[in-house]
Amino acid sequence: MGELEELYERHRDEVAFFIVYIREAHPEDGWVLADNRGDEVALADPTTLEERAAAADACVVRLDTRIPVLLDDVDDAVALAYGGWPDRLYLIGRDGRIAFQGGRGPDGFEPAELARAIEAELG
Repeated sequence: MGELEELYERHRDEVAFFIVYIREAHPEDGWVLADNRGDEVALADPTTLEERAAAADACVVRLDTRIPVLLDDVDDAVALAYGGWPDRLYLIGRDGRIAFQGGRGPDGFEPAELARAIEAELG
């Protein structure tokens, strides 16, 4: 998340940055990653908003991010509307429309592309 944090620090006075925490990508009761085991990350897929909030809090601490975090509800409305699973970068332009939609993560998670889109939007 280093590049994204740098982008946030550079533009946080000009652009409202948010991380939207959506469903857990690698829950214990789903697709578990060996890396998670090594990092001692073990979360069940949250079934309530309170559980999702606790998982998001743990993520914020582990990632040591200062970017504000919003929660998608357990109906996954935001993730479904934006195709955000497992992760994706967006820029909403001044006109309220999508100015940039990054590729699906993790391979399509390219903060440098978002940086270029921000520079173009700020003109």
